[in-house]
Amino acid sequence: MVDKLLGSSPGIVNFGIFFGLAVLLLFVILGFVTMAILAERKVLGFMQGRYGPNYVGGKWGLLQSVADVLKLLVKEDLIPKAADRPLFIIAPVIAFAPSFTVMATIPLTDRLQFADLNIGILYYVAISGLTIIGMLMAGWASNNKYSLLGGMRAAAQMISYEIPLVMSVLGVILLSGSLNLNQIVETQSNHGWFILWQPIAFIVFFIAATAELNRVPFDLAEAENELVAGFHTEYSGFRWAMFMLAEYVYMFAMAALITLIFLGGWLPLPFLEFIPGAVWFSLKFSLVVFILIWFRATFPRIRADQLMEFAWKVLLPIALANIFLTALIKEFLNVF
Repeated sequence: MVDKLLGSSPGIVNFGIFFGLAVLLLFVILGFVTMAILAERKVLGFMQGRYGPNYVGGKWGLLQSVADVLKLLVKEDLIPKAADRPLFIIAPVIAFAPSFTVMATIPLTDRLQFADLNIGILYYVAISGLTIIGMLMAGWASNNKYSLLGGMRAAAQMISYEIPLVMSVLGVILLSGSLNLNQIVETQSNHGWFILWQPIAFIVFFIAATAELNRVPFDLAEAENELVAGFHTEYSGFRWAMFMLAEYVYMFAMAALITLIFLGGWLPLPFLEFIPGAVWFSLKFSLVVFILIWFRATFPRIRADQLMEFAWKVLLPIALANIFLTALIKEFLNVF
C-alpha cells in the first residue's frame, strides 16, 4: 500500500525528503544554540574573572546548556489570567518560525545549502522582519505595562535598524550585481573580500546587525533594570525558551551572513587552499560570534533616545553616503 501510494504520488516522496532535511537543519541549529550558550557563558566568565559553568558535564560544564533546556521543558507553563490567551500562545511561534525559515537559504559551503535563491538577501530581510510581529504581539497579549513597553521598543528598534542594515549591503549588491549569496561569495573569489572594498558598509552592517539581534549594547527591549524582562516578562517554560531560541538562531544567521557577504564565506586565505572550505567558514563564523559575545561583556547599555538617534542620524546617512561612493567607484574604476 505504501509503495503504491508513493509510486502514484511522487509529491509525497519530495515532501518526505524536504521534511527530513528540515529536521536535520533543526538539529544543526539546536546544536549550535546549545554550544553558543555554553560558549557565551564561558567567555563572559573568563572576561569577568569568573569560572562560568564548571560542574554539569565536567570541569568545562559541557552539559550545562542541556540541563538548562531540560529544566525549562519541565517548568510550569503559566498564562496570566488577564492575558489575551490566543495571541499569548501564538506569539512565541511567530517570533521563532521566521528565524528557522531564513536558515534554509544560507549556504554553509559551496555544496551545503538547503535552498539556493537568486534573491537570498532580500528573502532574509523580508522573512526576518516577521519576528517583529511576534515580539509586539507578545507584549500586547501579556496585558502587562512592562511587556507592552518592551514590545514597542523591540518593534521601533528593529524597524529603525533594518533600514541602515539593508542600505549598507546595497554597496555589496552593486559590486557583485546579484542578491544571490553564492554569487556574492564567487565575486569575492575574483576581486577579494568585500570587507576590503566595503569597510564602511561592514561597520554599519555589523552595528545594525547587533541592534537587530537585541544584544548588548542595544538590548533596550529586554532591559531588566527598567522592564523586568521586556516583551517576554510574563512568559515561562517552553514558550520563554522559544524567544531565547529565536534570538540565538538569528545570531547564527546574522554571523553566517556577515561571513558570506564581507569575509568571503568559505574562501581560503592565499597559500592555504588545502584547508577545506567548511573549516574556513567555521573559523570566520566563530570569530563573528565571539565578537558578538565580546560586545556583551564590554559595552554598557545605551539610552533609548540615543539608540533611535544613532540609527536615523548616524548610521542611515553613513549608509547612504557609502552607496553613493560605491556607485562612483563602480562607474569610474570599472574593477567589477
